[in-house]
Amino acid sequence: MTWAAGIDVGGTRIKAVAAASNGTVLRRVTHPTADGAATAADWTRLAREALEGFARELGRPADSVGVCAPGLAARDGRSIAHLPGKLAGLAGIDWTTALDRRETVPVLNDAHAALLGEVWAGSARGRNDVVMLTLGTGVGGAVLAGGRLLRGAIGRAGHIGHLSLDPEGTPSITGMPGALETLVGECTLAARSGGRFTSTADLVAAHRAGDAHATRVWRESVRALAFGLGSCINLFDPELVVIGGGIARAGEDLFLPLASELARIEWRPGGHSVPIVPADLGEWAGALGAAAQALRPA
Repeated sequence: MTWAAGIDVGGTRIKAVAAASNGTVLRRVTHPTADGAATAADWTRLAREALEGFARELGRPADSVGVCAPGLAARDGRSIAHLPGKLAGLAGIDWTTALDRRETVPVLNDAHAALLGEVWAGSARGRNDVVMLTLGTGVGGAVLAGGRLLRGAIGRAGHIGHLSLDPEGTPSITGMPGALETLVGECTLAARSGGRFTSTADLVAAHRAGDAHATRVWRESVRALAFGLGSCINLFDPELVVIGGGIARAGEDLFLPLASELARIEWRPGGHSVPIVPADLGEWAGALGAAAQALRPA
């Protein structure tokens, strides 16, 4: 049986999966990474431990390995080249060398990998034109066009969280004023709520309980998301939009008002609207996408 490992490297955890060539998950494991103070040595050690554990359980080493992480992947696809403002030490790790692999270990941006995971074994299975957003502390994004992941000249393609919706707004970590990420992401929720909320889960719970202030903040976030998605629909003409990340756990409290906002602003030639669906794979989408990329012929 051919199988690949996918490793999703984050600031607080490494998530790893072993997956068969048809997308079936054979094993999965999560390791905490030094309470957010991980170093290059921590990440590579834990990734090696995950691979060794899978090999023992499955009876032989992985046929191939893929890695994903925040930031821009290097042009040669062997490392993360640039991470603005976070995870110092992760940029520049050559994962082929670090994991002592003979074949090249492909390295992807984590949102790019999440989209590939959803296309391989999740809510976008079999689709060719897909936009994905991951909503959490920040807002990640990725685009599949004609069956191919859009990477761009240096890997910036798909960074929908840094689409500007307000030219006078606060700059994002990339310097973009009024970016979607600053209007939706948890990274700015305390500022947007006057210090009352730091987690979307608490904000949505207060909204459900009838807190008028929470409802206003939540609706403003959803409205900004609708404008960002409407713009992406005009840019990429997808057949499907997938929304993942922790904020997507709000369920109907997110998807129903989002659909209502899009009904007002989405360009719908001939009455055609783009389905907006939740991601199926949850926090494992990136690791599965990394495994999928590892299984692709060079």
